Amino acid sequence: MIRAYKFLLRPTARQAQALREMLADHCALHNGALQERRDAYRHSSKTSITYGGQSAQLKDIRAFDPERHGRWSFSSQQATLRRLNRAFAAFFHRVKNGTKPGYPRFKGTGHFDTVIFPRDGDGCRWNSTPHEPQTRVRTSATSAFISIAQSRAE
Repeated sequence: MIRAYKFLLRPTARQAQALREMLADHCALHNGALQERRDAYRHSSKTSITYGGQSAQLKDIRAFDPERHGRWSFSSQQATLRRLNRAFAAFFHRVKNGTKPGYPRFKGTGHFDTVIFPRDGDGCRWNSTPHEPQTRVRTSATSAFISIAQSRAE
């Protein structure tokens, strides 16, 4: 059985700012990818944009803007694009079933609160030692470890 845990981060002021910047840049990536899909569909050619195509463009985006998108984990950015792809898959599934579709929406920075790190060590590193009350995590946004506390198991 796979368990999911929720953790409460306790960052310093500098770490909190770096995490906000990471969320804002992932939000901009999400909104840009959504805009590209929407514009392609509205174009007279009805071009189809897929996750694979957008993921292939990610290397160029990171090279063009190394100060923003180039500093975050490539895998976490791919996970953000996969998240958008799942939203579109669910949208088309609802359209096919005839239920109220709900087109994927643009996210404001206040509503974009999740960055996914697919693997430990790829943009996110856990430092958990047995019998220690404090667990720590380091992300690509912060150079130092952030203190965390386990909130609850789900």
